[in-house]
Amino acid sequence: MTFQVGVILVLMVAAYAVAKWRKLSVELSILSAAVAGGIAGAIVKTPPLAELPRHLIEGCFPYLDVMLVFSTATIFMAIVSESGGVNYVVRGTIRAFYNVRFIALLILMIIVLIPGALTGAGSVSLLVVGTPVALALGYLGVPKKKVAAMMFILAGLSAAAPPVNIWAMMLCAGTAIPYVGFEFTLGIPVLLLGTFTALFFGWKKEGTLDKNAALAAMPEVPKGMSWWRVLLPFLAFFGMVAAYRVWPFGTPIFGLPLEFTVSALVALAVSPKRIKILELSRNTMKRLLPLLATMIVVGMLQQIMTATGVRGLVSFAVISTPLIPLYILLAIIIPASEGVLTYGAAAILGIPLIWFFDSIGLHATVAIAGLSLLWPLGDGLPPTALIGRLSVMVSDYKDSYWSFLKTTWLPWLVITIVGILMVVYSAKLAFLVKWSM
Repeated sequence: MTFQVGVILVLMVAAYAVAKWRKLSVELSILSAAVAGGIAGAIVKTPPLAELPRHLIEGCFPYLDVMLVFSTATIFMAIVSESGGVNYVVRGTIRAFYNVRFIALLILMIIVLIPGALTGAGSVSLLVVGTPVALALGYLGVPKKKVAAMMFILAGLSAAAPPVNIWAMMLCAGTAIPYVGFEFTLGIPVLLLGTFTALFFGWKKEGTLDKNAALAAMPEVPKGMSWWRVLLPFLAFFGMVAAYRVWPFGTPIFGLPLEFTVSALVALAVSPKRIKILELSRNTMKRLLPLLATMIVVGMLQQIMTATGVRGLVSFAVISTPLIPLYILLAIIIPASEGVLTYGAAAILGIPLIWFFDSIGLHATVAIAGLSLLWPLGDGLPPTALIGRLSVMVSDYKDSYWSFLKTTWLPWLVITIVGILMVVYSAKLAFLVKWSM
């Protein structure tokens, strides 16, 4: 039986490799692997061929709630950006703190972290705030290579930050762990690592700086935009999040999709310019389609792997690896799996890892948080390199991609060490979960 399952796994890997060789997208490559695995399994009747369509269809829906959160959050951030809120905050930062470099860098860091934290995608951070922040960093005297490196690391950390962490959501969904307790468990490491990254890349300035030239180069802000128009939608969101924690028996749990929808309506209502909401929503969903498609095909692949026994084989391989080498290998296999499978890596490798860590007495929530710091690093690795390519684009960096990636080595190393230590000492860090609840 092990031999049969091993053959199915090899055929699935081969199907993925052939699809990538034919230059198909990551989504179609994962779908090819799922279909090939289902057909190979049908030969030995695991599952029978007649049940293959049912498994593929059922696999489309495990992450429907995650996709709903992702969609509503991204539309919310798109409205904030379209209203001029992002440009207003960036211009205000340059105007007020141009000569106070430490504060300016920290505020720009927070600006990059917020969209990804609210949507779960670092790519959204780059698409929404990447260009104005990269421009501001350039006028603060940060070279373009360092700007690209800083944007990549910060965008990755934004995807790992609470309240929306797609990797953690997928792991919780696959291991029957409630998605709670991540606010401090992820928030504290992300803020500390983000601060280190911003100061490491941005502390030394180059060239002659001119505040007026920087402000003139910033995008214009719609007339009537003010701080209260920027803050009110976020206050509405965090107010709803806090309400059922402060009054748990007197306030209903709204859920993230509804909270983001209400916040989007508030942002739309206070916008100083008229926004064509249907056109904006349609364009936003077009940009999201590849990521939503990834969620769907990952669910299909996970379903087929379970039905054919491949998932059990992978789980057995994980628990058979000696513990110390496994900890060391996390630094390689987690980012590499993200580079190949994007979010699919969490379902395929992450779920058996969390089962194993939980069985040996580690704290599952803290371990998930630790792994969530490692996966974003893989978004700079081929063949996908989504965040890496976007970072180069928004920073207008023209030289070699690999020279930019090498520049990230120290923050990459620090994040890797922190993530692995959070896994290893997860039981001792359980107090972070208690603080969050």
